[in-house]
Amino acid sequence: MSRRSFVTGMFAALGSAVPVAAGAATGKPHRGTVLRAKPAQVSIGPRTVTTWTYDGRLPGPRIEATAGGLVRAKLVNGLPADTTVHWHGIRLDARMDGAPGYTQKAVPPGGTFDYVFTVPDPGTYFYHSHVGMQNDRGLYGTLIVADPHEPLGYDEEFTVVLDDWVDGVGGTPDEALRRLNASTAHDDTLRSTLLGGVVGELRHPYHLINGRAAETPEVFVSKPGRLVRFRVINAAADTAFRVALGGHRMAVTHTDGFPCAPVTVDTFLIGMGERYDFLVRLGDGAFPLVAEAEGKRARAFAIVSTSHRAPAPRSDVRLRELTQRMLRYADLRSRQADLLPRPSRSVTVTLGMRPSGNEWTLNDRLAADPMRLRVERGETIRIVLDNQSPMWHPMHLHGHTFQVRTSSGPQGPRKDTVNILPRERLNIDVHADNPGEWMFHCHNLYHQEQGMMGTLGYGPETRKMKH
Repeated sequence: MSRRSFVTGMFAALGSAVPVAAGAATGKPHRGTVLRAKPAQVSIGPRTVTTWTYDGRLPGPRIEATAGGLVRAKLVNGLPADTTVHWHGIRLDARMDGAPGYTQKAVPPGGTFDYVFTVPDPGTYFYHSHVGMQNDRGLYGTLIVADPHEPLGYDEEFTVVLDDWVDGVGGTPDEALRRLNASTAHDDTLRSTLLGGVVGELRHPYHLINGRAAETPEVFVSKPGRLVRFRVINAAADTAFRVALGGHRMAVTHTDGFPCAPVTVDTFLIGMGERYDFLVRLGDGAFPLVAEAEGKRARAFAIVSTSHRAPAPRSDVRLRELTQRMLRYADLRSRQADLLPRPSRSVTVTLGMRPSGNEWTLNDRLAADPMRLRVERGETIRIVLDNQSPMWHPMHLHGHTFQVRTSSGPQGPRKDTVNILPRERLNIDVHADNPGEWMFHCHNLYHQEQGMMGTLGYGPETRKMKH
């Protein structure tokens, strides 16, 4: 199936009213960005907090590029700690991946590092620090890679960044991690049948959309009848969100940057590190955009307004869409051109928890002595994720996308982050076409820091760099 015929099918699924001209956002040549990591005071709406940011902004600066082009970003470290920038989801040169101890030495206070890399694939991505608990502060931002031949037709687009927030309110993320490390218990009140039991490690005081809490929400302003592309990114540390737009159904068109045959749903669950794009034709009024913090009895909230006369919805509004048809991985079908070769072998990665309750493992190994999957360049392997732990995990692979093998057939979605429930086995196929030492870890930041991080590596094993 050609890209054009695939997209024609997408238009048919969305209805004849969808325009076939290219979308409004086609990207610009990227001329370079300076990311100044530094302490700052930022307003999240109901209060002002002291945190760590890029350029004093939350989220950090939006970076735009075009597929096939270069991104140039100079990191200037104004923090009192080492730091890096990881370009989440991008298949880039390993030296630019920002994985401390594996692909670069962390940048010390007062230091700089020039990130220069090609962005091969269009899509919705983001960047964040990959040192310790820094990603649970404000050190993240969006990276939007435009398709120079954008086949989707839409009138405008909005980017929605989800986050859970503790820094400067309930102490720091590092203090929260120390409390978890000193305990063997998990909060059994944080539960969800959808996620198979306990959903996270802590109850964050706030949940944000684009740096704003529900009390003073972000407002996306448009006009009735416009076809809008929403790009949704979960930059949270410990929270999965169930997303819905009141009064509308959504056509999901991309997952983790890659296109899929559109699926019309009422809601979707997005784990930490995942991204979804959807199209929706807006009605006339003011509509709640809700991201329910799954299992935590809290939510992030924004408003989509197409009329200045419509009353603003309340942040505690009940949405029937949240209980209607939910997206499943088995609903997502890749383009024929995005299918990976058949795997030549399988390896099992067992996700576990040690009796301490605060050590999470891959094949019973912790990050200090990490599991390493050795691959050869050009081969495709099947990784069987076998979750024998009592909690769900959003597993993320650096430098690659993989194909999720679902019950619906061979055209499972291309992704770089996938949620796996307790006692579940899930198959992902990885094509080894980007040599390097690549982190493979849980994107629950607390589980990552408590040991659930290994590597996928090409050729002879390399020694871990000193930070």
